[in-house]
Amino acid sequence: MIIHIDCNTFFASCEVAFHPELYGKPVVVANSNETGGGVILALTPEAKRLGLKRGNPVFQVRKLIHDNGVVMFDANHGKYREISHHIMQTVVGQDIIQNFVQYSIDEFFGEIPVDDETEVRHYVSLVKDLIKKETDIPVSCGCSQTYTLAKVATWYSKHYNGYKGICVLSEANRQKALAGLPIGDVWGIGRSFVRFMADNNISTALDFAKMSEPYVQRYLKTGGLRTWKELHGVRAIEIERGDAQKSLSHSQTFAYMTDEKQQLREITADFVSRLAYKLRAQNSMCRTVTLFFRTNRHRTDLPQYSAHDSRTLPAHTQDTRIITEAALQLLDQLFRPGFQYKKLGVVLSDFVPSTAVQLDLFNADNDRKSRQLMQALDDINRRFGEQTIHSALSVHNKKSE
Repeated sequence: MIIHIDCNTFFASCEVAFHPELYGKPVVVANSNETGGGVILALTPEAKRLGLKRGNPVFQVRKLIHDNGVVMFDANHGKYREISHHIMQTVVGQDIIQNFVQYSIDEFFGEIPVDDETEVRHYVSLVKDLIKKETDIPVSCGCSQTYTLAKVATWYSKHYNGYKGICVLSEANRQKALAGLPIGDVWGIGRSFVRFMADNNISTALDFAKMSEPYVQRYLKTGGLRTWKELHGVRAIEIERGDAQKSLSHSQTFAYMTDEKQQLREITADFVSRLAYKLRAQNSMCRTVTLFFRTNRHRTDLPQYSAHDSRTLPAHTQDTRIITEAALQLLDQLFRPGFQYKKLGVVLSDFVPSTAVQLDLFNADNDRKSRQLMQALDDINRRFGEQTIHSALSVHNKKSE
């Protein structure tokens, strides 16, 4: 079956994930500017219940925002891209979904090689729960025979609480599902098509599916015909899979909270070591290092704090030592004593192929030695086991108690 994963109110969910004290409160994200303009891009359910909507001009609803204590964030697309890549890495690492691809910043597709609805729901719940655990981003999931039908299933998972965020749309229930879906909410039906549908008394996806194939081919052309076929359970759309990952991330929710900076340093070094190994394995080099950590938002009896920042390296690299130094500098900059930390993550981004980077004329010897050292390190770890050789600071260097 095809699986579609859609992040709920993604931009707003990202901000809440980094500011857990706002969980359950009205939050909006807007592309506001210094003059007070801009529009709302995303908002939490609590903000929606106040009457705010996506697309509201900020200046028109500013009083409503102020009077109800709504927290507004300026859109930070760099942060959202990093979280999106983190979700991608989390699902790929779980190894349940095959051919997993990122369709947009907040949507993903993949395949689950199972047809039994109960089994599919079980596997999807594992994926959904892991995304929430590792990223704090709530998602809705839909599964069916084609990409378009999977999107139909996701629509139901988002609009009806009884599905609990997961809808598996079988062939037996297809017509009933299409009958309840407005034609304007069908993936691939643009505004011009919607006007055409209205003129022809077609209001639901089922009405569209009942049109004859020659009629669809004549008036809605190739794009409309592909959507029509997909609604009939015939795969007519292909989504390309990229080659190398554009970012890599590793995070962990700790079994026990910690307020020890040294322990966080060890964890950070360990994460960087793992990521740098993967970076070299796909023949990439990075230039941006991102670090984030937070306290336990479920412990309302404790003070809350979260931090997130990035550092741009002087040049692209795949050297574990250089990346670790940057990550630890971020930790030193962001760490605040007196808090019990529950989760930490590292993201590497801004990739280029390692073959595309020329050695610096004045530092060529050091660059060459760096690459040779990393190659030797990877060879030993592949031969004798992961983390056989690791950073002296890494938690793997600590004796088990």
